Amino acid sequence: MHSNPVPEDAMALAVGTGPFGRKPAGAFNFDYDAPHNVLYFEDSPRRVTAIVGGETLAESSAVKLLHETGRMPVYYFPETDVRKDLLEPTDHTTHCPYKGDASYWNITVAGKERPNAVWSYPRPLDGTPPLTGYLAIQWDAVDEWWEEAERIGVHPRDPYHRCDVVRSDRHIVIRSGGEVVADSARPTVLFETGLPPRYYLPEEDVEMALLEPSENETSCPYKGTTGRYYAIVAGGERRQDVAWAYDEPRDEVSGIAGLIAFYTEKLDLEVDDEPQGN
Repeated sequence: MHSNPVPEDAMALAVGTGPFGRKPAGAFNFDYDAPHNVLYFEDSPRRVTAIVGGETLAESSAVKLLHETGRMPVYYFPETDVRKDLLEPTDHTTHCPYKGDASYWNITVAGKERPNAVWSYPRPLDGTPPLTGYLAIQWDAVDEWWEEAERIGVHPRDPYHRCDVVRSDRHIVIRSGGEVVADSARPTVLFETGLPPRYYLPEEDVEMALLEPSENETSCPYKGTTGRYYAIVAGGERRQDVAWAYDEPRDEVSGIAGLIAFYTEKLDLEVDDEPQGN
C-alpha cells in the first residue's frame, strides 16, 4: 500500500478528530460504528498542476481528491491530463486491502529518474470508489505543485480544514517551570481545525530575554513557512522549539504576522486566570 505520511498536527475529513477519523471529536445523531477504513472520492473545483524538472507532468481542472482514514487527501488526475511520455511503467506493485492492487510508473525528466512515483488502481476492489482511469503522483517526487496560479507545499489543502484568526481580549499567561514567559490581554487567537486554540501575542507582552532563537523551520499549507522558532529557558528548564512566529504568513492568516505563539501542550497556560489542562 502506498505510503502517505500524515503530519503530526494534521486534521482532515478522515484523519485525527475529523468526522470519519479514528477519533471523531463530535457526535452523530445516529448510531455510527466507524469502519476501520473510510474512502471518500470527490471532485475538486481547483485546477492543479504538477511540474517536474521544468516540465509540466500533469495539469487538470478535473482533479479528484481521495480522502482515506489516517491519511491526508491525495490528488488523482485523469489519465488524459498526465503526460505519459514522461512516464515509464515498472514491475513494482503494491496491495491495499481497501483499494486493491496498484501499478506504478517511473517519472523520467532530463535524464533524471524518480522511481515508482506515479500509481493507479486499474482494477479496484468491489465497493471501492471509481479510481479506474486516474493516476496519483507522489508528493515529494514533484518539484512544484500549483493550485490555480498559486504555488502550494507540504500536502494538498483539505477543503474541510480551516483557519480563523480572531482578535481577543482574554487574559493569557504562559509559564515555563513556574516562571512567567508571557502575559497579555490582547491576544490574537488562531482557531485551526483539529488543533487547540493558538494564542499569538505581541512581542511587547513576551519576556523575549527568556527566548533563544533556534534553527528549526516548518511549513504549513494553510499558514505558510516559518523559520523563526525559539527555545524557552525559564524556571531552571530548557524547552526546545516551543515558541514560534510567522513573519510572512499566508494572506488568509495575515493577522498573526510577527506575533509569538506557544506550544502550550508543553507549557502552562492560563486563560482568564483559569489554568488549562495540557
